[in-house]
Amino acid sequence: MWTDALLAYIHFAAIFAMIWFLSREWTLLRTGAGAVDVERIARADAGYGALAVVVVLSGALRAAYGLKGWAFYVHNPAFHLKITLFVLVGLLSILPTLAFLRWRRARRADPAWRVPETEWRAARRWILVELHLLALIPLAAVVMARGMIHG
Repeated sequence: MWTDALLAYIHFAAIFAMIWFLSREWTLLRTGAGAVDVERIARADAGYGALAVVVVLSGALRAAYGLKGWAFYVHNPAFHLKITLFVLVGLLSILPTLAFLRWRRARRADPAWRVPETEWRAARRWILVELHLLALIPLAAVVMARGMIHG
């Protein structure tokens, strides 16, 4: 029982921290294209990515070694929806991540360099989509935990 509780705690803490880092990216992008702090946004994105790995690992360990067991999850459509949404968010995060890395390289090469307006708008848009999709995952989790949809 303690193993399940510890894994749940790690999983939830990592989820909250991951969302905080993504929200930090959104906040840093609110300053406007010319004022973007590319170092901070790249660090926030690295934190977001690292915590996404912790979320996946802790979630997999919960599914394998938690109280409900793998059989509960593998046949639950809401679990598959959660995983699909998480993978979709992960795929959508690739474009902003590549942009942030490119921005950081450009700024380090030329301190006067500014983020192009079109790239700034695209990054903001993708992060907002990620945040909205992430907000759907707890709904799928609640449905899953209560066994409301059966496979």
